[in-house]
Amino acid sequence: MLRIGSLSLSSRLFLAPMAGISDLPFRMINRSFGCEFAFAEMISARSLVYRSGKTMRMMATAACDKPVGVQLLGDDPFMIRTSIDILEGHNFDVLDFNAACPVNKVTSRGEGAALLKEPRRLRELLRIMVDNASVPVTLKMRAGWDDESLNARDIALFAEDAGIAAVTVHGRTRVQGYGGTVNYRIIGDVKKALSIPVIASGDALSPRLIDRLFEETGCDGVAVARGSLGNPWIFRQMTNFRRSGAVPQGPSIEELVETMTTHLGLCCDFYGERVGNMIFRKFFLWYTRGIPDVKPLRQRAVNSAAMAETLAIIGDLPSLWAVSPNEGER
Repeated sequence: MLRIGSLSLSSRLFLAPMAGISDLPFRMINRSFGCEFAFAEMISARSLVYRSGKTMRMMATAACDKPVGVQLLGDDPFMIRTSIDILEGHNFDVLDFNAACPVNKVTSRGEGAALLKEPRRLRELLRIMVDNASVPVTLKMRAGWDDESLNARDIALFAEDAGIAAVTVHGRTRVQGYGGTVNYRIIGDVKKALSIPVIASGDALSPRLIDRLFEETGCDGVAVARGSLGNPWIFRQMTNFRRSGAVPQGPSIEELVETMTTHLGLCCDFYGERVGNMIFRKFFLWYTRGIPDVKPLRQRAVNSAAMAETLAIIGDLPSLWAVSPNEGER
């Protein structure tokens, strides 16, 4: 059981927010394989206040998409306060604040991971959120800005003082981005220092690696991000792994084809056929990792202009399936 403020979850895994990926169709596919709690895409407070059409669409949810969280990005108190008023009408269950995004165009504005260099400012922004939100407020952060400023423990204590309900710690610095080694010790230090739940993040790519995060950090939960790309069954695999300790099997070719077909349909229903088919192209590449001789089908998929054409390409996958590339861990 994982408790985040007033929200109780039976699973200790959740789907992390990923820019350009964590839309409603993606969340629904992952939920079908055991994902209980999922985040929508990261939302810019400024874009939300100005009612950007793209941003408003990113917040789309459904009755079956529950419980669901939303992550806010910003550094301006007025924009954050105003955006919370807007979010109140969208029925999210958790409001997360991003102090982890390492992208230059974000940190150059003083947002995302740049706030790791200003702990007191970050605390004040979190207090604004806690004071004005009607749902639990959480924080996503990194180990620090660089190896000379591994201040995750201190920042987490500031955040707890602001009244947040949980903190997610990505065990890399901003300078590392998504490369290099995850610092399990830093996550463990944060866990030991706080009384609120600590969620571990970083290289949750397989059941064994997720299990390592739990064991080496003592964390309360794990955020799954890149490990779910083309691999929504990671949630089901982790459940089975924790029960039996056995390395779980990947999907059969029938399940892979069915899952891709369903995901494509969800994309086309949500965005319209032209845009939905185009958005699905990147997912086709992730789903087909490790399949022998798949390059020609991938080339056809990225040039596909219609849903029917993409469905036909998905239907050709079994012909390449001599030995399942998904056996064991992906």
